[in-house]
Amino acid sequence: MRIQAIVHKAEEGGYWAEVPCIPGCATQGETMEELRVNLREAIEGCLSVPVGERSVHRDDQVIELAL
Repeated sequence: MRIQAIVHKAEEGGYWAEVPCIPGCATQGETMEELRVNLREAIEGCLSVPVGERSVHRDDQVIELAL
């Protein structure tokens, strides 16, 4: 899976990034290498959090995908 992030230069130095396809997923780093490591952790963390209650009806199917 490939996910794009938008990288910004931080006013106080270093960088910060946001992941548009995952609302609220953002992180920072002093160097680009640190930012890349932090981005991976942030994305994994955001994707591992359950998103509210699911409403499943009798005729619905629930499937699981490995990414």
